[in-house]
Amino acid sequence: MPIGPLMVEHRLIEKMIKLMEKEVSRIRQTNTVNAAFIDVAVDFIQTYADRCHHGKEEDILFWELAKKNISTKHAEMMRELISEHNWGRKTTRELIAAKAAYVKGEGEVVGEIIDLMEQLASFYPIHIEKEDKHFFIPVMEYFSREEQDKMLWEMAEFDQQLIHEK
Repeated sequence: MPIGPLMVEHRLIEKMIKLMEKEVSRIRQTNTVNAAFIDVAVDFIQTYADRCHHGKEEDILFWELAKKNISTKHAEMMRELISEHNWGRKTTRELIAAKAAYVKGEGEVVGEIIDLMEQLASFYPIHIEKEDKHFFIPVMEYFSREEQDKMLWEMAEFDQQLIHEK
């Protein structure tokens, strides 16, 4: 099923979230920000979680679902998931800006950095659970085996193109 790779990707995203939670604890203890960690976390979120993972959801799965006569419940959930993806993008941009301010010497942004990292760390597990347990499996019923195979192939192609982009 095309949702298989998406669910596997969720497990890797969860690992990064755990690292972010540990980093928040360290920042609270030291009141210092490791700018390199923020850069790596942001790169992971933007490249893997958003561009790669959300890209496949939005550009392949959701695109194909939009062609189907799906239930009102599933259509609303899909809109909600897209809105959540957009929130994640916005919050990540805010984290980038806060980190840049910190690097320029604006130490008062430490609290903002903590808050933004905590927001992201709180967001992803709930978002992932919604997709894994309440959306992905039910929406597979809208697709034939052939349609699912085609999406799986498109996702593999998407990954190959992304590797070359990166």
